[in-house]
Amino acid sequence: MTRLYVADDGQPRCAWCDTPGFEAYRHYHDREWGWPVHEDRRLFEKICLESFQSGLSWRTILAKRENFRAAFAGFDPAQVARFGPADVERLLNDAGIVRHRGKIEAAIHNASRALALQEEAGSLAAFFWRFEEPGLDPMDVRAESAQSKALSKALKARGWKFVGPTTMYAFMQAMGLVNDHAPGCASREAVSRARQAFTPPV
Repeated sequence: MTRLYVADDGQPRCAWCDTPGFEAYRHYHDREWGWPVHEDRRLFEKICLESFQSGLSWRTILAKRENFRAAFAGFDPAQVARFGPADVERLLNDAGIVRHRGKIEAAIHNASRALALQEEAGSLAAFFWRFEEPGLDPMDVRAESAQSKALSKALKARGWKFVGPTTMYAFMQAMGLVNDHAPGCASREAVSRARQAFTPPV
């Protein structure tokens, strides 16, 4: 199965973003997926959204992302950590997001874990970038890696929920900790150059 498609602008892209009628997918592929991220709020948002995606498609989550941001206080961990039972009920009644009690409660729980991790490591970014996985064979298609397993284990040891190795690998792909743009994709080299210019936080 080919991993590329050529869009109407003549640029080859990863085949997964070939979704006619949903231009947000192409924009996400070109402007976000795989580009290195150092902002803690974006990292926390993504780890939450990857958890919500479990069992669903990323298209579903991306279409609801602005609703998620509004419902979860912009994914500010300090604010989300203060959510209580009334907020859980509010979120369960919010048709604009994925209404799954376990995932909602996990996001709130993980906010407090994120604050603890910031205290421990200085920032979420400083912690997550310890698990960068360069040098993987770009021809391979995988759902997890040695580093995603290590990251999952480290987060679970700190009390995080819904952070299995597959979920963490998707998080790593999106946040630039691994460049999984397909060989020949127009974004692959751009992402590689962005990573070379990026200094991981410590």
